[in-house]
Amino acid sequence: MPPAQRLNPQQRVYSAFFLYAMAMGGLFPRLGELQQALGLNESALGLALIGTATGTLLSLTLASRWLDRLGHRRVLMLGIPLVAAAFALASSAGSGPALFLLLLPAGLCIGAVEIVINLEADRVEHQVGRRIMSRAHAFWSLGFFGAGLLGAGVAQLGIPVHWHLAGIVVLVAAAARLLLAGFVSAAHRPDSHGGESPHWARPNRSTAMLVAATLGAMLLEGAGIEWSAIYMRDVFGAAPFTAGAAVATGAGAQALARWFADGLVQRHGPVRVARTLHLLLAGGAALVLLAPHPALALTGFALLGVGSSAIFPLAMSAAAQVTDRPAAVSVAALAQTSFLAFLLGPPLLGWVATSFGIRWSFGVALPLVLLGWWAAQALAPRAAPSLA
Repeated sequence: MPPAQRLNPQQRVYSAFFLYAMAMGGLFPRLGELQQALGLNESALGLALIGTATGTLLSLTLASRWLDRLGHRRVLMLGIPLVAAAFALASSAGSGPALFLLLLPAGLCIGAVEIVINLEADRVEHQVGRRIMSRAHAFWSLGFFGAGLLGAGVAQLGIPVHWHLAGIVVLVAAAARLLLAGFVSAAHRPDSHGGESPHWARPNRSTAMLVAATLGAMLLEGAGIEWSAIYMRDVFGAAPFTAGAAVATGAGAQALARWFADGLVQRHGPVRVARTLHLLLAGGAALVLLAPHPALALTGFALLGVGSSAIFPLAMSAAAQVTDRPAAVSVAALAQTSFLAFLLGPPLLGWVATSFGIRWSFGVALPLVLLGWWAAQALAPRAAPSLA
């Protein structure tokens, strides 16, 4: 019997989240090296990085209507290794425009996997009668933490980026075959909308409030992923391992917070938890902005990880529970609109870093964190109070 058939439904979801993050996370600890190899400043690198976000946005916009027809198992089995392969191919880019184009396929795969794993987490959450969404995202953070540490280590050893990422492809493909070959999709929620999904997953009023609640968290999470290694190198002259470890620090703190978040949400409710996390997020951004020492900067990145830990998972749960249209459409509408932060974030933060210094790439998001604190009221549960 394949290992995936011996896993319970929650463990199947956790495995998919972990492998998805391992596939995504290899490139980011090595971005500084790729930047130097291509001769790009932060602004040009930011423009190139929107290739991933552009592909993701296209996939989130158009993919929801055919994912059920293709089958969630097939999407995960093919999509997760393809994410790793696309990033590995992108590491061979010879210019900024080439990097943009080579990152587009990675984004297309990311969007499809993003919808599937969040739908599976919500359906299993309903099936077992308790929250697992934040814990599922904790496994995503654990995967990113592992990828960050691995990237830091191989960077210190001087292993070329393309060989490192090629190894990630082999590792992820083998693990996906081992853990996901027997993956069985969870049943649809009985209260889900049965209508046809539109091509364009338009946000409605409730989706717009959820986007406002997540925008600051997503922008700062993206800043930590994409710019923390370069920040440590430029501000403190950090060695390759320390620079790469900054990515792992945020992901590790995020994983720890997500592991306990579901229990905290059940005791205190999503609104109170989200507002506390926004305060921690603001503290982390301020610390990174002002840190006089590398250890304080790493503490700031850890606070960014904790602060961003449960806000997006809570919003995904809220979107998936809306019953006036198919759950896949609500999830895609939230994800595609929230991913505008990832689409606009890299060039915006790259321009800020080039014009005002990389510290301010983290400071400019503070007003959006305040907006998120106010909009967190939208995370209040609409139904199924036993899950609140």
